[in-house]
Amino acid sequence: MNLAIGLSGIVLSLVAALSGIATILVGLRYSRRKLLVVGARYSWLALAGMLIATFAMQRALITRDFSVRFVAEQGSSLTPPLFNVATMWSALEGSVLLWGLILAGYLVVVTIKFRGRYTDPMVAWALVVMFFVMGFFALSMIGPANPFQSFDPPVGYDGPGPNPLLQNHILVAFHPPMLYLGFVGFTVPFAFALSALITGRLGEGWLLETRRWTLFAWGFLTAGIILGAWWAYDVLGWGGYWGWDPVENASLVPWLTATAFLHSVLVQERRGLLRVWNLSLICATFALTILGTFITRSGILASVHAFSAGNFGGWLLVFFALITVVAITLIFWRGEHLRSPGGMDSPLSREGAFLANNLAFAVFAFVVLLGTVFPLIVEALQNRQISVGAPYFKKMSMPIGFTLLFLMAIAPLLPWRKANKELLLHRMEWPAWGAALSMVLAVAVGARGAIPLLGFSMAGFAGMTAIRQLGLSARRYGFQGLLGRKNGGMLVHIGVILLAVGFIASSAYVDQASLALTPEQKVRIGETDVTYVSSNTYVHSNRIEEEVLLEVDGQILSPAVERFIASGQIVPAPDTRITLFEDVQVALLKPPEGEEEKIVIQVTRQPMLIWIWLGGLLMLVGTVLSLFPQSGKAHFKKAALARELDVDSV
Repeated sequence: MNLAIGLSGIVLSLVAALSGIATILVGLRYSRRKLLVVGARYSWLALAGMLIATFAMQRALITRDFSVRFVAEQGSSLTPPLFNVATMWSALEGSVLLWGLILAGYLVVVTIKFRGRYTDPMVAWALVVMFFVMGFFALSMIGPANPFQSFDPPVGYDGPGPNPLLQNHILVAFHPPMLYLGFVGFTVPFAFALSALITGRLGEGWLLETRRWTLFAWGFLTAGIILGAWWAYDVLGWGGYWGWDPVENASLVPWLTATAFLHSVLVQERRGLLRVWNLSLICATFALTILGTFITRSGILASVHAFSAGNFGGWLLVFFALITVVAITLIFWRGEHLRSPGGMDSPLSREGAFLANNLAFAVFAFVVLLGTVFPLIVEALQNRQISVGAPYFKKMSMPIGFTLLFLMAIAPLLPWRKANKELLLHRMEWPAWGAALSMVLAVAVGARGAIPLLGFSMAGFAGMTAIRQLGLSARRYGFQGLLGRKNGGMLVHIGVILLAVGFIASSAYVDQASLALTPEQKVRIGETDVTYVSSNTYVHSNRIEEEVLLEVDGQILSPAVERFIASGQIVPAPDTRITLFEDVQVALLKPPEGEEEKIVIQVTRQPMLIWIWLGGLLMLVGTVLSLFPQSGKAHFKKAALARELDVDSV
């Protein structure tokens, strides 16, 4: 029954998508308002179909219906309830189903948001694009990524369950959905960008329609990346949080291009510049989400994130090529109409800083993308395997990261059009003190090395710039001074700075050692005392856990290794002592052996690592505040003051 219900839901979504496309196109062709309204309402049928299919999949997982091949390959009677629900996105077919569900949800929200405007050609064409994307994924779920294939289980059959690494931490229930809400969310601004190109309405209207949608998707993608880093740090036991894994990079690249877009769109709104660039950025961001899905879901990579099934990778590659060709063709077609009405008055201006910022983000995205896909290209062309490791990414990303920190510091201080030397020096006074104070504090607490100290100094400069801006705004407008894109963006900047400080400190001053211990033995690693107290073995429904108790600087930690019964796979379960200024993580490499109950542990000390998570949280808070406009009175006063002082009024 689950097979029939699930497939019927997918077919319903496909029919709804195709019907929506046909109905809206006919309505546009013959100017039939009623058809445009009916066409938009097919979004509800598409969502209903995805809800039906998702219900069928969850029902099959919960009831262990092994007649569904996906459940037979990924489910198990031993999987705990929470991870049983998350099993849907622990493998390819289920993750595509989640993608379709979220896309249908976005489609419905767009139709609600623009109700009453279905006759507007820009809205109508945007819906056509979204229906087309919906149709592609629905068709994929009938074809190579079908989650409802049948299976004939033998008597007493029980599945292996999901990958053990995907069923031993609660973040598995949140990290993938957050990433997908971000990835899929970029469909909305992409659809309006194509609509603007198709209709020829190439001014700033499409930006106004979609800027919050872009920010919304960017916020979810940011949350997904941060949660993924946290999950890796808390689960994998290697002491790190970002390994430049190709699948990690696949989420980072569209985040970089989307971040560039969020900055450069301000220039187009204010000065009418960078029209081609902004259209290219948002189209590239959506295309990169599809390319990232190909990297993750084609099976060409060996990764805990990567899934494979049939020729779905080929489908994704063709779809990526199609949207890329369509976007480039439309941009060239409208090239004559995309010329900016004016030019840049001076490189030493806010628009000049934003342009440099965009170039840095674009170079960063290219560097990461090149390092990710280059081994795949070499293997495809020369049939030999090479690897591009973390040293390449660290070496290439370091100067770009410093450049972005500098631009983050200087851009808010610059006026539009052209900088006045006296005004700029006045605005730089407090940020310069912030830079000097940061370096002095870093040296005082023992930081050494030219590169880390430079990073701390630039972080102090950028941080004081953001604090100065927020202070001025709060003094003028009170709490409402924290609302709006500019001031919410300053909070995001402070979050990025905290994250950067945590990344620099934890990378530059990491201390890691492996050692063998016997019960009651005490050792000292750097400034950390570790004592082996005892060991325990626990039998759970789905795994056997071997745990050791360690006293680390007076606090009991309990790292363990877990052997999952269904698969026999052994995974680590590290434990961490967290403070505001230092993390000490202990991973159990070898459980107690022999009569001496000897163990092998790995101890990793990293300063200021919690600042990464605090910075990520502040980035999300800033994103939420950016979604709220200031009151009309505050905005009017701000605009009037901006005209007087030549500062940004939005």
